Amino acid sequence: MENPISSEKNGALEQRMIALGITEASCLEKFVRGSGAGGQKINKTSNCVFLKHLPTGVCIKCQMDRSREMNRYLARKELCDQIEAIRDGKATAKTQAIEKMRRQKRPRSQRSKQRSVVDKRITSQKKSMRRPPSSD
Repeated sequence: MENPISSEKNGALEQRMIALGITEASCLEKFVRGSGAGGQKINKTSNCVFLKHLPTGVCIKCQMDRSREMNRYLARKELCDQIEAIRDGKATAKTQAIEKMRRQKRPRSQRSKQRSVVDKRITSQKKSMRRPPSSD
């Protein structure tokens, strides 16, 4: 079967891994059965890649594609992204998205609700002053 990743992309990823100090020896790689929809195919094949960088303890589980080789490539790419984020002290996009969801789902505090009601009353009074006078 043909390799789904071009040699240029593979070479670029290897250079990036070398620059970050990631070696194949420092990574633990396992192929496990994936989870989720897929029926018989997903239950039979072990194309989900579990990659752990032993020095940092960063774990990646990648099952984005049907091919094992593509999942290996994507897992290494994700590992590089996470290690760069740790090195630079930045949160990854994935972490930021999770934090955003957590903030959105958190119930509003009592004080926040009170402030909102006060602001609504002020806005309501402003708008009521804009109405034309009634003819009684």
